[in-house]
Amino acid sequence: MAIAMNLAWSELTPELYDAARSRVGWEEDVPDGLVLHAAWFADDGFHALDIWESEDHFTRFIADRIAPVIKGELGVQSDPHVSISPLHRRFVVPGVTGGA
Repeated sequence: MAIAMNLAWSELTPELYDAARSRVGWEEDVPDGLVLHAAWFADDGFHALDIWESEDHFTRFIADRIAPVIKGELGVQSDPHVSISPLHRRFVVPGVTGGA
């Protein structure tokens, strides 16, 4: 079942996010099951909204590719706050493609 994953991580800075993105390379080597990733920064830190084909896909990506970089190489100590909900509906606006 497809899921919506909402993540908040106060310790993650723009520099750490960009370093992780570069090292993990999820835009070039797209994780199995990832449908959409949107990320932003607010006064309380990093936020992301992902759509995944299943919670298992998300869990494997975190364990296999994200955690070794964020926790290992980059030394982030805290854990994010993650909430996962079943996806009820997905609508992609016609003509919207690619990353920005």
